[in-house]
Amino acid sequence: MQNIDKSGEDELIRLLLKRQSELNSLLEVTRAINKNIATPVLVQMLEVILQSYLQVGKFRFLIEDDENFICIAKYGGTIEPVSVLHRICTDLSKFKVATPVANHSDPILKTYDYFIPIYHKTKALAYAFIGDFNSSPEMLNNDLNFIQTLINVVLVALENKRLFRERLQTERFEREMELAVEVQNMLVPIRIHKDDGVEIDARYLPHQNIGGDYFDFIRLNEDEFIWCIADVSGKGISAALLMANFQASLHAWATVESDLTNIIERLNKIVLNNTKGERFITLFLAKYNQKTRLLNYINAGHNPAILFSNGEAIPLKLGTTMIGAFEELPFLNQGEIDIDPGSLIFNYTDGLMDYESQGPKSWNEEKLRKFVLQHGNDSPDSFNQTLLDHVAHLTKGKAIDDITLLTLRIF
Repeated sequence: MQNIDKSGEDELIRLLLKRQSELNSLLEVTRAINKNIATPVLVQMLEVILQSYLQVGKFRFLIEDDENFICIAKYGGTIEPVSVLHRICTDLSKFKVATPVANHSDPILKTYDYFIPIYHKTKALAYAFIGDFNSSPEMLNNDLNFIQTLINVVLVALENKRLFRERLQTERFEREMELAVEVQNMLVPIRIHKDDGVEIDARYLPHQNIGGDYFDFIRLNEDEFIWCIADVSGKGISAALLMANFQASLHAWATVESDLTNIIERLNKIVLNNTKGERFITLFLAKYNQKTRLLNYINAGHNPAILFSNGEAIPLKLGTTMIGAFEELPFLNQGEIDIDPGSLIFNYTDGLMDYESQGPKSWNEEKLRKFVLQHGNDSPDSFNQTLLDHVAHLTKGKAIDDITLLTLRIF
């Protein structure tokens, strides 16, 4: 009788010690989580606890990642390809609780003792395989429950880390957009301008909070002025900063360099040096002299401006390719044309031609040219507004890119 009591007492002590060991393990993991320990260290702690406290000789731990599964912990035995484990998990998806697999027909699966799925409602979050598992029959259920609890704690910690990273990325993106909008607002000049030589109206409609379009008007002296319309590849703060640098460079060189060809070549080198060829800019740059009535222009891979004069709509196409893509521009032609009093010059970015749910015949360059012919005598403000209304009526769609219109009436 005493021997039986002694045996039961020893078993109780062993159970208490085991429970104390489990609690200590959970406490260590919780402390590590509270200290925001790195994911690899947390996973390593999980492996050590399984090996040292629970005598699990073989372990694989897969977690869901963007509707796929990745193996983040593995030790013991021959390491299988993740694709093989993923296939096995798919085959066992019907099991929602820890399941013995040692007698399974699959040759790889039978090398393990238990398959442990972790679910949240109906969504599988993780799968674990344990093998070489030395647990006594009376402690088996307790050990399996503890393993599931431990895996759940680690899994929740990893999910919280992921959510925290996503929140930081969202906040960083929102702040980046705020900075980009601030930068771009500083780049956009006045939308309306009128003096003795020219009347201007500009419309800027960013597709999102921050766009990649840019336009500018610079009066050089009482006889000359320059204008530019441009579109930078990409969006966000990097595109806005590139445009800010482009604007500063344009203003600097326009005041000291009279030849548009030299200005374009210098701008090309500046953009290329700043972006290492990863971004480019299309632009239309023009310079007008009110005394000589001579217009010089360069179209650098941009939508051609349209000159309306004497009942004709003439596209201004001469120029070069986009800037920022080549160290040396492969060709560079400067256009030169006499401007009659009352001529209208319409500049735009490619967003004007790109709409959702748009049939190929509903809106295109030929229809734009006809519109210019019909409305070329309108004031710049009326021209722009009528055009936007006209396009919205034709396409019945939503713009998919930034739209910028810059219309000048030269007196």
